[in-house]
Amino acid sequence: MSIEIGQMAPDFTAPNQNGEMISLSDYRGKKVVLYFYPKDSTPGCTAQACNLRDNIDALTGKGFVVLGISTDSPKRHQNFIAKNELPFTLIADEDHSVHDLYGTWQLKKFMGKEYMGTVRTTFIIDEEGKIADIISKVKTKEHAEQILA
Repeated sequence: MSIEIGQMAPDFTAPNQNGEMISLSDYRGKKVVLYFYPKDSTPGCTAQACNLRDNIDALTGKGFVVLGISTDSPKRHQNFIAKNELPFTLIADEDHSVHDLYGTWQLKKFMGKEYMGTVRTTFIIDEEGKIADIISKVKTKEHAEQILA
């Protein structure tokens, strides 16, 4: 499935780091940064999360809510948030059903091996729930700047 700018963002319901079920539609009326990343506590994902944390005031000042999503469990998310003092919600998508909706669960190659995994992608969703932008070439250390650009 390919998602395009201008179409409605697929709604989903999944647990956050506390195991509470949240839906994308809960955020109607707000701009949402929905960022898919491979794994908690890995160097690139930590750099990306910390860049968003360090720029959270600029993002919220522009009306954005930040939601991170990976296939990690709520418990792993809690540890990642605590370790890096992350001020935003992380969504647990252990069965990669939300990844499938957004087309971010794909065949990847690493060191000659093929496997299914998360393609790091960020979707900017407007107040009406439409895709306003898609950032497919994420710069982990400058991600907030990409969003605000």
